[in-house]
Amino acid sequence: MSKHSAGPGREESGPRSYSDPPTKPRRKRVVLADSRAPVTRLRTVVELEEQTSYGEELVRQLIRAQFKAAAVAWLSVVLTLAALPALFFFLPQLTLVTVAGVRLPWLAMGLAPFPLLFAAGYWYNHKAERQERDFVAMVEK
Repeated sequence: MSKHSAGPGREESGPRSYSDPPTKPRRKRVVLADSRAPVTRLRTVVELEEQTSYGEELVRQLIRAQFKAAAVAWLSVVLTLAALPALFFFLPQLTLVTVAGVRLPWLAMGLAPFPLLFAAGYWYNHKAERQERDFVAMVEK
């Protein structure tokens, strides 16, 4: 017990002795660079970090691929949504069809965009992530 927890007026009877000597902390080996890493990987990483013309071209290719995927998703959504009014204009007998008391054009224009937009967004997100994984794999190769 320490003298503080024993109450006032009580002191320890003698000096403390430690049975176990204090141990030294273990040494850790610090490695600054992996010597087995290929030189091309390091060169590519340096090219990207320093924003050289080669690094800029690699990033430009990634952005171009993602822009192309976004344009395809946007175009497919716009064409599909623009085709619905055109379909009802050229086939007027479809406007007379009712489902649960609601006419088909109202259902198609009111409900069709949501699953279409979700699917297009999901496809684009999946494609962009795959392109980024491929880019990172190419850089680390």
